[in-house]
Amino acid sequence: MEYASGKEVLQVTTYEGLLDSAKTNLPARLHGAVHNIRDMGDFAFVIVRIPAGLVQCFWGKSSGDQSVFNALTSECTVEMHGSAHEEPRAPGGVEVRVDSITLLSSPSEDFPINISKRKLGINLDTDLNNRPITLRSGELRARFRIQAGVVRGFREFLDANGFTDIRTPKIVGGNAEGGTNVFRLDYFGKKGFLAQSPQFYKQTMVGVFERVYEVGPVFRAEKHSTVRHLNEYISLDFEMGYIKGFEDIMAMETACLSYIFELLRRDYSRECKALGMEIPVIEKIPTVKFRDAKELISAEYGHKIKDPYDLEPIEEQLIGRYFKEKYGSDLVFVTHYPVKKRPFYAMDDPEDPKFTLSFDLLFRGMEITTGGQRIHTYQEQIDKMISKGLDPEGFADYLMIHKYGMPPHGGLGLGLERLCMKLFDDSNVRYSSLFPRDMNRLTP
Repeated sequence: MEYASGKEVLQVTTYEGLLDSAKTNLPARLHGAVHNIRDMGDFAFVIVRIPAGLVQCFWGKSSGDQSVFNALTSECTVEMHGSAHEEPRAPGGVEVRVDSITLLSSPSEDFPINISKRKLGINLDTDLNNRPITLRSGELRARFRIQAGVVRGFREFLDANGFTDIRTPKIVGGNAEGGTNVFRLDYFGKKGFLAQSPQFYKQTMVGVFERVYEVGPVFRAEKHSTVRHLNEYISLDFEMGYIKGFEDIMAMETACLSYIFELLRRDYSRECKALGMEIPVIEKIPTVKFRDAKELISAEYGHKIKDPYDLEPIEEQLIGRYFKEKYGSDLVFVTHYPVKKRPFYAMDDPEDPKFTLSFDLLFRGMEITTGGQRIHTYQEQIDKMISKGLDPEGFADYLMIHKYGMPPHGGLGLGLERLCMKLFDDSNVRYSSLFPRDMNRLTP
């Protein structure tokens, strides 16, 4: 009988492991894909792609099996054995002097795009049509390692602050946000939807764990084709109970983003440098009321207010510009949005019931977060639903939490791709989605 013990696990190649081999004079072994080959005549540099980046490998043609070297092409996969040496001029500060190469696989066709270039230099459609290939490039790999770092930071911060990671359904029987922008589906003869938000479920779980979070996809059937919208995106959500006011939610997000950005500077410095990123240092984030923000940019920039109930993209840009110029901040909370533009679970401002205890966070002139305090009493929630023209009977499962007691609570949803879009200073959110889905794109 054979068993898998888990005592010996195949190790991934890392810079740290290779540097350890260099310092201890131990043999080095690495595996990866050949990124490119620089043939210098008597020797060659074989650049191998590993998860963390590129490794420079030195191959002397006077030793080893020359036929294997001659068979190498870009994107073939290899295993190499040799010795590692510290080399400050090489990627990762290490070079491997190769004694033997094992060819594991070879591509059957030449690549349509040269992914070994520092910048791909292709248009967005070409990039997206070839995403399974272009994702191997240094530029996109750096982007999505940083995006993974954002999610890692989000999880680490919330785990350390008493939040419980939850999983909520993405096939649901009703829509959380109201409206018609939902994907409908036939669920075994019943009417179903793809979830617009985990809102109802994360509120429910506040009654269970007090503080919860989720990282997962949400779906919006909005018929738009803008540079800032996707029909499927990743939402970083959290919800917390026993709050004193919606300001507690903003304080938690401020601390969370500060942690994430510091993590990127510390653990993803190589990728940040490669992309030329400027990551804000967050100590505090200014806040401004919705109504005041409208009046402020109207006076400052001569902007004519067209929609008194929501912010237009140009208004978000102008608000971001104002707070960058006046206060040196890349971020600003806009608070107290009108009742007309907020969902039925948003708590009204007791000082002015035309507005809500809610907020958006703008980052470099674009909304990346929507959040606020929720209604937690049963009758107040019933009244709000009726005022919005909704039938409470259609929300019986959701209203159960209010009927049987809930603490004051609130939360937010942060769009991962939008946050990364602004971190990367991109012109289109699709660059920050692994395989974006919009009105026209269902592949790859």
